[in-house]
Amino acid sequence: MPGTELYGAEERKELNDVLETGIFFRYNHDAQRNNIWKAKDFEQEVKNITGAGYAHAVSSGSAAIMAALSAAGIGTGDEVIVPPFTYIATIEAVLLLGGLPVFAEIDETLCLSAEGIRKALTPKTKAVCLVHMCGGMADMDAIMALVKEKNLILVEDAGQAFAASYKGVYTGLFGKAGAYSFDFFKIATAGEGGIFVTNDEHTYKMADSFCDHGHDHIGSNRGMENHPVIGFNFRISELHAAIGVAQTRKVPAIREKNRHNKAYLENKLAKVNGIGFAKVCDPDGDSATFLNLLLPDTESAKRMVEEMNKAGVSGFNYWYVNMYHFINQWEHIKELKTTSKLPVEVLGAPQDYKNLDLPKTQEVIGRLISFGVRCTWTEAQMDELAKGIAACAEKAMAVNA
Repeated sequence: MPGTELYGAEERKELNDVLETGIFFRYNHDAQRNNIWKAKDFEQEVKNITGAGYAHAVSSGSAAIMAALSAAGIGTGDEVIVPPFTYIATIEAVLLLGGLPVFAEIDETLCLSAEGIRKALTPKTKAVCLVHMCGGMADMDAIMALVKEKNLILVEDAGQAFAASYKGVYTGLFGKAGAYSFDFFKIATAGEGGIFVTNDEHTYKMADSFCDHGHDHIGSNRGMENHPVIGFNFRISELHAAIGVAQTRKVPAIREKNRHNKAYLENKLAKVNGIGFAKVCDPDGDSATFLNLLLPDTESAKRMVEEMNKAGVSGFNYWYVNMYHFINQWEHIKELKTTSKLPVEVLGAPQDYKNLDLPKTQEVIGRLISFGVRCTWTEAQMDELAKGIAACAEKAMAVNA
């Protein structure tokens, strides 16, 4: 958790700015707030890093991806291609907006592949919700070529890939809109928070209104503002935004250290029998928040997880059995267990979610073991971790010998 590793005086200073004014609401109260606008500052810091034309801070990464989909025009009955490996919020957002998720294959980038998207296309496909998983990025050259060929709307969930880029363009800015997460477990945290980004002014204005009950935020009297669209409350508080400001300013330094530490571990593990790595399409743009190992097959990965648990090697995720990042455990999605009826239940799901045929995804996630990279690791700690991983891999691979 790089962001929370470096929490300190900078965050306290930004919080105290807000506490001294007592204005926790992000809008209005100009006379009382002493020119303290932390949500606006948070948005600016994100724009400084990514070069986004527009950024809007919201209450969570989940709110950010819902805003991105809604502002891009995704709604009832629209088929949206989604990955089966993502944080569950991506799928929830599509469903709650009335969209119809269509699951497609990922590849060794851990993201949707152009081939997987193409195979999942139907005459009703309107959009692709691309998720940049585990700190990296998808193969954007191939995906953008397909998006343009088929005239699809692209929305990017870069919740785990803030500050990652592909050939100079930051994740979240290839399509109509994008989303970043700043929850407690990301490269930078606001405690809870998210950022919507776009380079399109109209899309920004739609998101800005959608996330605050439809307000247009024109004028100085909130009670007299117009409401161009129906929206909901996804506002971020000034307190959360204040933490986000301080944390985001640290991201360039965190990213540099992450890259050093990830490369150090990869160099140590590259020659270990049975260990490979997930594909990073642009190493120069990697946020390096995860060290993603690919074992030869699912059984090898399961044995390695067992060996690491026995040896006390910690700090990893085996996503294949993870309850909220991989489709195998999403029984509530497969069976459409809802608190109230959703459009997908009325219109009908475009796939049989209980019997999806995604062999490439099953193979990749079955082999994948991810370690969160810490920016505060010492070389001694990394040496110890690499030694532990190598020893466990050796035991796991011995069965194949």
